Amino acid sequence: MLWPWRRKTRRAMARIAIEGPIAGATRTRVLKAIKQVQERECPALLLRIDSPGGTVGDSQEIHSALLRLKGKGCKVVASFGNISASGGVYVGVAADQIVANPGTITGSIGVILRGNNLSKLLERLGVSFETVKSGIFKDILSPDRALTGAERDLLQGLIDSSYSQFVEAVATGRGLDQQVVRSFADGRVFTGAQAKELGLVDQLGDEETARRLAAELAGLDPEKSKPITFGAPPKRFGGLIPGRSQLRAIGQALSLEMAWSGQPLWLYRP
Repeated sequence: MLWPWRRKTRRAMARIAIEGPIAGATRTRVLKAIKQVQERECPALLLRIDSPGGTVGDSQEIHSALLRLKGKGCKVVASFGNISASGGVYVGVAADQIVANPGTITGSIGVILRGNNLSKLLERLGVSFETVKSGIFKDILSPDRALTGAERDLLQGLIDSSYSQFVEAVATGRGLDQQVVRSFADGRVFTGAQAKELGLVDQLGDEETARRLAAELAGLDPEKSKPITFGAPPKRFGGLIPGRSQLRAIGQALSLEMAWSGQPLWLYRP
């Protein structure tokens, strides 16, 4: 008995929010939501992004899913919130139009890969590693030693390849020449107003501005188009605990330094 719901959503605008670092859990939730929007044939999607970025593969998969959704006729408008940088930009450029607040932090187009060289600390603690490996690069970015010249060259090639993919996606999504994108895609960040001058953003405004634009692009009545949210993160009892937001921020910082160490990231690091 889904027919009444499908008929209703064919006239309704969808909304998906991407908040926080883009990693596996976010990718799973957002891809599922995009699939629901496609199945229910919503004519427009309001994509709210408030993210510093994240891992390369996860950002690319969301970007590709949005392009497929557009191919089905859904109009996509991205609304950049407080921050939409690096991987947030990669996801956002898949939209038909981008709206940002004048003070939104965006940009940071680039790739970063970090390891942790703890060799001096381990030496002082009297800790050493014995490594047996099948190839000279198998323990690359091992925390007990510095990179060799050959390892640094190999990783730089990996970063350069990923960076080129990023530049191509921005250039294609925004209708810009790749050399123009490279002129400002050096990791620097911009305000929403500066991004508009560069062609990264179409309009300045808040989420309501983006909602009205999405309605107009899809031929909906801006006065009556209230978005239906898909893929909302589950609410947990822990949200009632005082200080939980601070603990979450600390946890995310540790995750970036340890769990993501050695992974290419499209991430803004303030």
